[in-house]
Amino acid sequence: MPLISLGEKRPLPPPGELRRQLGLGSAVALVVGEVIGVGIFLTPAGMAKSLGSPLWVLIVWLSMGVMTLSGALCLGELAAYYPYAGGGYVYLRQAYGSRLAFLFGWMSLLVMDPGLTASLAMGLTGYLGYMAAPTPWSSKVIAIAVVLALAGINAFVFQLGARLLRWLTVLKLGVLVLLTAWGFGGGLGDWQNLTPFVAQQPGSDPLGMALAGAMVAAFYSFGGWWDMSKMAGEVRDPARNLPRALILGVLLVTSAYITISVVFLYLVPVAKVSSNEAFAAQAGEVLFGRAGGLIFSSIVMISVFGSLSSIMIGAPRVYYAMAVDGLFFRGMAAIHPRFGTPVRAIALQAALASALVLSGTFSEVVGYFIFVVVIFLALIIAGLFVLRRQLPVTSGYRTPGYPWMPLLFLVSTTGLLVLLAIAHPLRSALGVGVVLMGIPAYHFAFKRRLQNSELGIRTGSGH
Repeated sequence: MPLISLGEKRPLPPPGELRRQLGLGSAVALVVGEVIGVGIFLTPAGMAKSLGSPLWVLIVWLSMGVMTLSGALCLGELAAYYPYAGGGYVYLRQAYGSRLAFLFGWMSLLVMDPGLTASLAMGLTGYLGYMAAPTPWSSKVIAIAVVLALAGINAFVFQLGARLLRWLTVLKLGVLVLLTAWGFGGGLGDWQNLTPFVAQQPGSDPLGMALAGAMVAAFYSFGGWWDMSKMAGEVRDPARNLPRALILGVLLVTSAYITISVVFLYLVPVAKVSSNEAFAAQAGEVLFGRAGGLIFSSIVMISVFGSLSSIMIGAPRVYYAMAVDGLFFRGMAAIHPRFGTPVRAIALQAALASALVLSGTFSEVVGYFIFVVVIFLALIIAGLFVLRRQLPVTSGYRTPGYPWMPLLFLVSTTGLLVLLAIAHPLRSALGVGVVLMGIPAYHFAFKRRLQNSELGIRTGSGH
C-alpha cells in the first residue's frame, strides 16, 4: 500500500491521538529495516568456522527463522487486539499489570533504545572510515548529527521518514539480491567450498557447543522483529496489516539470511575464515576486486542506516504510551498538532542516544541487557495465554496452531535464556539487577500518578 502523499487531505484524529499513516508496505519495511543490519555480513563467518558444516549453518538459520515466525504469528494476534502505540509495553500491561510494563519501558528508555541508537550511529561512522579518516571526535559529531537529523525527520516530516525507510529497505533487499546474482551468475566462487556439506570439517568446535553459540548469534541477527508493534497506533487497518507485516517481514529476513550465507560460503572457503570482518572483506574482494572493501562498506552502511532509521521511528512510541498511562512524565504524551507525532518522546530518545555517543559506553551497556530482552519477549508471548481468557472470541486474526505455536516460541526462548546465562552469567545477572531497580522508581515516582489518572481510559492508546 502506498503511503499518504504529502499533499493528500485526510481528517485529523482527535486531539492527542496518533495518526494512522502507515500502510502494509511501510509496516513490512519497519520489520525488515530494523532486523537486517550488519549482522548478516558478519555472523555467517563465525557460524561457518565453529560449525564447520554448511548444512548445520542452514539448519541454524532455518531453526531461528521458525522460532521467530512462531513468535511473529503470536505477536500478530496481540497487535490486532491492541493496535495502539507501545507494542510490548501495551501487551505486558494488559496481561500482567502496570508494574511489569513499567519495567519494560524503564529498560527501553534508559538502556536499550538509546544504547542501540548510539551503537548503530557510531557503527555507521566506523564504516565511513573506509572512505575517509574521521578523528574520534569527528566520528562522534557525525553520529550525533545523523541521530538528530533522523529525529527531526521523524518528528516533523513523518511521512517522508516512513518513505525513507521504505526506500532503504527496498535498496537493502535489492543489494542482497544483486550480491546473490553477481556471485552465482558470475561463477565467482566454487561449489567445492560447500563440501563436505554435512560432516564437520577438521578443527571445528564440538557440535553441541557450536550449535549453542550459533543459535545465540542467529538470535542477535534476528533481533528487533518485534519492534514494529510499537508503531501499531499509526498503521492503517491494523487488524489486517499488523499480522501480515510481521509474517511477511520475518519470511523476507529468513530468506535473505539463508541466501547470503550460501553466497558467502560459495565465495570463500570455510578453511580461510580467520575473523568475521576478514570474511566479509574476502567476500567483497571476490565480488568486486580491489575495490571490494569500499563497495562492501557502502553496502553495510545502507543496512546499518536502515536499522537506525527503523529504531528511531519505533522507540519513542513506548515512552509516549507510558506517559499516556501516567507511568511517565505527562509531557511525553504530547502530540504535535500539525504533524501528529510524539515530538517530545522523539526528542528524548535523540538526546539520550547523543549523550551515550559522547560517553562512549553504549556497546557494553547494550550487551548487559540482551538476557533481559529475551525474558520480556517470552513474557509478551506468554501473555497471549492470559489475554485469550479475558478477550472475547472475534472473527479477526487468530494465531494459527494455538496453543502449540506460542509454546514452541516459549520453549525456544527458554533454551536461549539458559545458553545466555551459561555464557554470560555476571552480565545477565547485572542486567536483571538494573531492571529491578526500576521497581522503587515505579512505586515512589509514578504509581501515585497512575492512581490519580483516569483508570481504564487511555486517550490515544485505546484502553
